Amino acid sequence: MATLADKIEKYLKTLIEKSEDGIIEIQRTEIAETFSCVPSQINYVLTTRFSKGSGYHVETKRGGGGYIKITKTPAVDEEKLLQLIDQSVNNLVSQKVGNNLIKRLESEGFLTHRESLLMKAVIKQETLALGRQECDLLRARILRGMLLTLLRDDFQD
Repeated sequence: MATLADKIEKYLKTLIEKSEDGIIEIQRTEIAETFSCVPSQINYVLTTRFSKGSGYHVETKRGGGGYIKITKTPAVDEEKLLQLIDQSVNNLVSQKVGNNLIKRLESEGFLTHRESLLMKAVIKQETLALGRQECDLLRARILRGMLLTLLRDDFQD
């Protein structure tokens, strides 16, 4: 069953897909009224579902004439993907950042759904079973290795 956050995310992504340029401007209060929720619920969705790692840029202006502008960043080519990996996969990667990157790469066609599920399972906190900092370090190394391997044209050892 979809949560309220899932429904709001789906609604906003549908608006973005329907826009000609991948950009929407919305009023936080209007969306909150549409879904009968408090505006802070909209903030939660924006923060957790529309991050840079997920392929979005969010701009907000508060106040009476305030707005939220969500821009879908363009799909990346392989060169930009390598840059994205370098920027996103530092020495330490949280599970959330890793999952967002994997989700973005799947949505842009660089990963299959099956590859995405496998990668998410491998970088889970429970799978790595170490302290948080050790998990973040190991997760970064594993994620970088998997992504660079998947980008190779030849799959020989």
